[in-house]
Amino acid sequence: MIKLIASDLDGTLLRNGAQSLAPETLDLIRRVIDSGIHFAAASGRQYANERLLFSGLEDRISYIAENGSLCIHRGKVISRGIIPDTLAYRIMRELKKRPGYEILVSREDTCLIEGKNPEFENHVRNVLRYKTQIVDDVTKADGPFLKLAVADMTAFGSGRTVPDSSREFPSFHEFLKHLQTLFSSEIKVVTSGNIWIDFVVPDHNKGTALQDLLDLFSVSPEECMVFGDQYNDVEMLELAGESYAMSTGAPGISAHAAHVTGNVEEVLEELLKKQPFVPASQRS
Repeated sequence: MIKLIASDLDGTLLRNGAQSLAPETLDLIRRVIDSGIHFAAASGRQYANERLLFSGLEDRISYIAENGSLCIHRGKVISRGIIPDTLAYRIMRELKKRPGYEILVSREDTCLIEGKNPEFENHVRNVLRYKTQIVDDVTKADGPFLKLAVADMTAFGSGRTVPDSSREFPSFHEFLKHLQTLFSSEIKVVTSGNIWIDFVVPDHNKGTALQDLLDLFSVSPEECMVFGDQYNDVEMLELAGESYAMSTGAPGISAHAAHVTGNVEEVLEELLKKQPFVPASQRS
């Protein structure tokens, strides 16, 4: 019997660049919760943004935010991971060497960006709808830092941020490999969507946060169902007994899951048909 479901957002519940959940999806998740199954949003997004996405259900679900650096249930922090300041500043200084890439620094209270690129600022503030603070220089900002991320803004076509079109810049995957070579011995460097590279706190990821929720609810991995599409989902997919990689996910991600699906909602509908309702008095 499934007792806990955790789902990634971008590329999983949010498909084709969507920035809000369809009313039908929210209603389906409400039915999942009403049936007695715990639900957790598991994303690289910030906690405040996740709550916004699940408006109407925000106090009924759990949250794995910032790729597992923050795990919250009913307003209580279950676990928190912090990137050491010295490592965070070294990464930021390296990222700033590459034109065409924009840095986002996550703190528990907000995210920090430099605001030198109007298109990036608009994307973070108005498309992603992140709680955002503009700073002159992220390398001089105060922590503690939950996550670092860099966006490839050259992928935005007409809004390219490359200052000199005659210069050559590394591709997204070349830059990813470069960053992994430099920092993988100290921090996990993973893709988090088609334009984002994330730096995940050492010893914290979506999988460790999910384990914290399993422990909190006294649920076994075999009683857990998970959905994901990127390499920041690997630990979570490998932990759960019922794991689904998205058919549109990153190359090779399906090797880390028990199943492949193109639609989370269809799987949840089938689960509700097969799994008996558990009265509130009998729920753990």
